Amino acid sequence: MAKYLLLKHYRGAPDPINDVPMDQWSQDEISAHIKYMNDFADKLKETGEYVDGQALEQTGAWVRYDGEGRPPVTDGPFAETKDLIAGWMILDTDTYERALELAGELSAAPGKDGKPIHEWLEIRPLYGNAPTITE
Repeated sequence: MAKYLLLKHYRGAPDPINDVPMDQWSQDEISAHIKYMNDFADKLKETGEYVDGQALEQTGAWVRYDGEGRPPVTDGPFAETKDLIAGWMILDTDTYERALELAGELSAAPGKDGKPIHEWLEIRPLYGNAPTITE
């Protein structure tokens, strides 16, 4: 088994087919999207392929150590993940192909008007968990 990180993006990936930002969706559309994500996670819990996942708020800050008692906090000018990453999920699958299959299914989550988003998801193996690629 190898673990893979799936990243959902606000920006930074090619535009999805149903490219309407979530802040323009109705509450029912948001609820349907979240239900799809939760149902997907529940299905993977049953197969043992789900590790964890979370949606992220669009707030955040950069922090670094700059000497005792002085951690500077800034809101830029860096490219910030709060502007890019909407959420993440970690899968534990037998093969890379299975991880791709699941990412494709997750990409079909409903968006505006209940239609699949066809969003691009970034998939990356976790360090130290070599992927089992069977091309």
